[in-house]
Amino acid sequence: MTHKTDTPYDALDKLFHEPNRLAIMSSLAGSSGLAFGELKEICGLTDGNLSRHLKTLEDAGAVTIKKTFINRRPRTTVYLSDIGKRRFLQYIGVLEQVLKQAALQIQSAEDGEAERLPPFGARLART
Repeated sequence: MTHKTDTPYDALDKLFHEPNRLAIMSSLAGSSGLAFGELKEICGLTDGNLSRHLKTLEDAGAVTIKKTFINRRPRTTVYLSDIGKRRFLQYIGVLEQVLKQAALQIQSAEDGEAERLPPFGARLART
């Protein structure tokens, strides 16, 4: 029987922790919406791969996708939703805690003080 422990990793939102979705969310975070082609180029993804990740993010309510026509040409634009912004900010906060603790562990080990810090997987305070 597997016993699940409460570690800092448990608080990382798996929706955003996938590298391509992290790239998509990070790219959208600094924009007021991006065209599909722009997002594809920024993230270095294929049409199919980007579409698959956007579908996952859209189903979770993290992004909004709007399809319009400009001079009879289809244009797909992707936006962060309000829910997506909140969830992504929370994810970034937890990730920051995990990374800070890892940096402290490395520094502590280099300073010969590893026994003073809790194990890396120890529970972190959630914000």
